[in-house]
Amino acid sequence: MKIQILGTGCPKCKKTYENAEQAVKDLGVSADLEKVESIKDIMNFDVMVTPAVAIDGKVKVSGKVPSVDDIKAYIAESQS
Repeated sequence: MKIQILGTGCPKCKKTYENAEQAVKDLGVSADLEKVESIKDIMNFDVMVTPAVAIDGKVKVSGKVPSVDDIKAYIAESQS
């Protein structure tokens, strides 16, 4: 599983990354976490508002900081 945090490095983007790390740790799943900070790369996801979270290339949320529980739900949804 590949989890990408889309954002330019603002505090909200950093918090989103921390929440994703915690969600992966809590669930004990194997996942590659990646920060995507290039505007050009973010635009390739058709995301206009950051932070955003993409799992296996599919954007799950954008424009808000998802909670750890939100990210856990996105991971579970992606595994089913």
